[in-house]
Amino acid sequence: MKHITCIEDLRALHKRRVPRAFFDYADRGSYAEETLQANSSDLKKIRFRQRILVDVSKRDPSTTILGEPAALPLILAPVGLLGMQHGDGEIHACRAAQAAGIPFTQSTMSICSIEDIAASVEKPFWFQLYVMKDRGFIKSLIERAIAAKCSALVLTVDLQVIGQRHADIKNGMTVPPEWSLGKLIDFATRPAWVSGVLQGKRRTFGNLMGHLKGTDDITALSTWIGTQFDTSLNWKDVDWIRSIWPGKLILKGILDVEDAEIAAKTGAQAIVVSNHGGRQLDGAPSTIAVLPEIVDSVGSHLEVMFDGGIRSGQDVMRALALGAKSCMIGRAYAYGLGAGGQAGVAKAIDIIKNELLTTMGLCGVNTIAEIDEKVIAD
Repeated sequence: MKHITCIEDLRALHKRRVPRAFFDYADRGSYAEETLQANSSDLKKIRFRQRILVDVSKRDPSTTILGEPAALPLILAPVGLLGMQHGDGEIHACRAAQAAGIPFTQSTMSICSIEDIAASVEKPFWFQLYVMKDRGFIKSLIERAIAAKCSALVLTVDLQVIGQRHADIKNGMTVPPEWSLGKLIDFATRPAWVSGVLQGKRRTFGNLMGHLKGTDDITALSTWIGTQFDTSLNWKDVDWIRSIWPGKLILKGILDVEDAEIAAKTGAQAIVVSNHGGRQLDGAPSTIAVLPEIVDSVGSHLEVMFDGGIRSGQDVMRALALGAKSCMIGRAYAYGLGAGGQAGVAKAIDIIKNELLTTMGLCGVNTIAEIDEKVIAD
């Protein structure tokens, strides 16, 4: 991957190597994709103060995340279906994150199961939870995360109603894929992807299949999933989850200061300012637009993490300057996974790290703690 110099290069390679339905699943947003586009464009509008003749010979991007040492202020966000971007994708991504010294978050809707990952890596990872109507299953899923020694639970709170993603419908995106002539041709032109997925541990939702009565075949499982997103989900459910989960709790999907203030009273250790990568409420503000107000309101009570539109180390610097303690990346590392498996994820992390270090140097700062609004140009 010596000719890969930026995340966009990984995206282009991902697009060539992975079937269209799965590339689009990772790449696209909901409806007109206004919020998806705003996440990136609003970040790019933020300009830095270039400083000169400052000794930046001891730049260090390390920090702490929820009290644990991290080599970068970076977290691999939960992304569904990683095992359909590359065989055993969740395992490869987790290994790359752990080798880089940063957290990996497994999605409820992953292909590899909690147990698959736990058996394949050396350190604890984070687990992301969707709360479904079947609370008995959700309780058992939390208990499985406890048994696997997951070090944090990331509760996603913005998916009780699902935003329509036009590309997924047009592509007939299913797991495992439904066969059609178009898909057979698409797959036939990507033999390395086919071989990798066929050699993977699973080709369906590993956390669900075999753990639910009456869903042992994929049709029954798909029907169950379609009925399970719960519009009654509310703040009392956070209390219920706290009663089961003994560890660190992160609420992901906060986009409003009033919700952030309620979240700060739940006992959660952190929130993630997120609009689900522009995949849910189209027309919602970008995450960087709402970050400063949320930090001002609750930043002294819990850790504020940032998610949405990060494609570079410069973007990480922008979010940190506006008060985030760390950033999640989703698409950026999914592109790397589709482009080159574990090595591709490692490349994505390394690109962002090197860009962050360069930006720190040219802004005259040596440590993450020094990054604040003073690095931003008026």
